[in-house]
Amino acid sequence: MNRIIIFTGKGGVGKTSTASAHAVKAAKQGMKTLIVSTDLAHNLSDIFMQEIKKEPTEIIENLWGLEIDPNYEMENYYGSIKEAVRKMMIFGEEKDEETYEDIVAFPGMEELFCLLKIKDIYEKNIYDLIIVDSAPTGETLSLLKFPELLSWYMEKFLPIGKVALKFLRPISKIAFKVEMPNKQAINDMEKLYIMLSQLQLLLKNREVCSIRLVTIPEKMVVEETKRNYMYLNLYNFNVDGLYINRIIPKDVNNSFFDEWKKLQKQYMDEIESVFFNIPIINIKWYEVDINGIEGLNRIVKDSLNIKNIFEVQKITVSEKFEKTKDGYKLEVYVPFGDKNALDLYETGTDISISIGNFKRNIPCPNTLKKYSISKAKFNNDYLAIYFMEKVVK
Repeated sequence: MNRIIIFTGKGGVGKTSTASAHAVKAAKQGMKTLIVSTDLAHNLSDIFMQEIKKEPTEIIENLWGLEIDPNYEMENYYGSIKEAVRKMMIFGEEKDEETYEDIVAFPGMEELFCLLKIKDIYEKNIYDLIIVDSAPTGETLSLLKFPELLSWYMEKFLPIGKVALKFLRPISKIAFKVEMPNKQAINDMEKLYIMLSQLQLLLKNREVCSIRLVTIPEKMVVEETKRNYMYLNLYNFNVDGLYINRIIPKDVNNSFFDEWKKLQKQYMDEIESVFFNIPIINIKWYEVDINGIEGLNRIVKDSLNIKNIFEVQKITVSEKFEKTKDGYKLEVYVPFGDKNALDLYETGTDISISIGNFKRNIPCPNTLKKYSISKAKFNNDYLAIYFMEKVVK
């Protein structure tokens, strides 16, 4: 089975060099490998010291690179999706429609096209391994959660959409001076919904896709890495590795670095204590910039001499649903979660969990239709949500 590995982390921690070193190692092992950049500020061309284009570009034997341009993908491959979204929007004047063309569609659409491109490449079964060099943490979280978020909204709209439009379309233009989406637009959106469902299944297939965090031993970065890990698990993605980059080598004998090395050890100890359940790989701080195949080979030789490094290293069960004596229990893995920052409530047939600026709606199985939340508590990094049968008065 082919693999997808996504590298993410705070900006400037060395995601591109870490991802690229893996790509070089895989290619030299004979794996047909594609390294993909989803960061609009692409760095692949810089680190490989050659132009990487909007279509897969050969770098060395068995290795290709791709810098995804969402606008290019939309115009050349996903124009029907853009048109479907355009039909779903209401324009009061002609100039409003022109503005739509300028903004492409709506926030998140760029992320969608990046993911659809990766899905399309994976399904063509050309490469043994797809490595994704992603944007900084916040943008990557937006990238990964967007398909589920858009699917959730479409799931709520589509069942009533056709019925509502059947009655509203004849009177909408006369009474409200607005044009309702036509039947073809609804059908196109249904096709998009199916694509999004398939995309979610791919990204959350623990045998195919895993996410690896890149960090450095500094306080602010370590704290962001913890939050990143928590949010990725909240959205049910499998994180199977952590890379600590830019570690000052022990053989550096310069008093200028003595205090710095002490601080690094302090934060490395913290990282190893809190991320004890996933593999950790250390990458040293080099005396020169790492670029070109020769430079990347240094990382491969020094840090990536690990057997089966491209296989899934760890599978974490982020959601568990089970029967209890009094009802049911849903457990959601939320490492480093703070119960004081958590908001939990029922919204119709969904459970909504908010932590900080992030919210996830988890659809409840039909089994829980007659049940409601009775209590919730943290148990060893799992948020346990208990359900009891509703009392009919």
